[in-house]
Amino acid sequence: MLSLPPVNKQRTPELKGKPVITGKERGIVAAASYEAKARGVKRGMRLFEVRQVCKDAVILPSDYETYSLFSMRIFEILRHFSPDVEEYSIDEAFVDLTGLRRSFHGSYGQIAEKIRQTVEKELGFTVSVGVSLSKVLAKIGSKHNKPNGCTIIPGRDIHIYLETLPVESVWGIGANTAAFLNKHRITTALQFAEKDETFIMKYLSQPYQGIWHELNGRSVFPVVTETKNSYQSISKAKTFTPPADNEIFIFAQLSKNLENACIKARRYKLAATRLIVFIRSQDFKSYGVEIRLSPPSAYPYNLMVPLKEGFIRVYKAGILYRQTGVVLAGLVPDDGSQYSLFDDSTKIVKMANIYEAVDRLSGKYGKHTVQHGSSLPTKQQAQHEGDRGDAPIRKSEMFKGENAR
Repeated sequence: MLSLPPVNKQRTPELKGKPVITGKERGIVAAASYEAKARGVKRGMRLFEVRQVCKDAVILPSDYETYSLFSMRIFEILRHFSPDVEEYSIDEAFVDLTGLRRSFHGSYGQIAEKIRQTVEKELGFTVSVGVSLSKVLAKIGSKHNKPNGCTIIPGRDIHIYLETLPVESVWGIGANTAAFLNKHRITTALQFAEKDETFIMKYLSQPYQGIWHELNGRSVFPVVTETKNSYQSISKAKTFTPPADNEIFIFAQLSKNLENACIKARRYKLAATRLIVFIRSQDFKSYGVEIRLSPPSAYPYNLMVPLKEGFIRVYKAGILYRQTGVVLAGLVPDDGSQYSLFDDSTKIVKMANIYEAVDRLSGKYGKHTVQHGSSLPTKQQAQHEGDRGDAPIRKSEMFKGENAR
């Protein structure tokens, strides 16, 4: 298991060792460096609260594009060591090293350390690595010695790493399951691992049975190397500053959210059966509504009417809003099977051809080259103005060989 640092300082070495926070444009903490976390900064904390616990915090706008590029590069490095790499998230990966000791003339721990050193040498930042018999144990190892640590948990030493680890800190065990286990006097990962199988099979469902096996050194969760190609839902949201109460501008943000969600749905040939619309006020109160769609669709033209209906139901004049979002839910394959005899097949074909052309133009000239008129007001006003409108470094300093596209 390998995890990237929460804040990338490779392009700004002067920030190393300082409490750095991203999320300036949102007004809340999106990610924080280890130094900031040590001072009490937590994800989701409002910036004025950050200043109360860490007055010298360096607060920066999020730089998702740069982080994504470094993520891609680190996955490429990992595949030089093993073909079996699971891209678990943008900043975490599982690597199956089974059978590679002879190829690299060393133990699994030595291979993992070589991976850590290679990432630091080629990309200029540190990562934390955990090595063990199962994914759950490797995940525990990766968090054991942060930052820049390499922790090996051999089978004979599993109990050492589990005896003081709270059960709720085990990957995959949430608050509700932890509360249930606590009622049975199971408060540590070791107590959970040592519980007899009869109890586990009687009271816990399959995922937690798997975690129990993995904590005991038996690998039951395979490394999944296939790229994700299906989704149950797709959500797109955008936070803007300063907050706004302009009805046209707020609906424009929703319209752009919808276009972004539909772009992704079409990429995977999916169509939504439900549309969820939500807006969030400046005081962090959320208002949302769910609308059923018939027939299913991933074309914004077809979804603009229900989007407007949903917006009318949740929007209230005179309130400042800071975020809009949509969720395409109940996704089904967009293979034509969901249409009925009463649907206009000619119109469906024409709509498909139009959006195929839109997607081709976006691929050639950039996303939103062709845009719905209802989304245009998002271009007439910056999404982040004032102190929060600082652009991330990537906007002015591109990598070698890159261009604005």
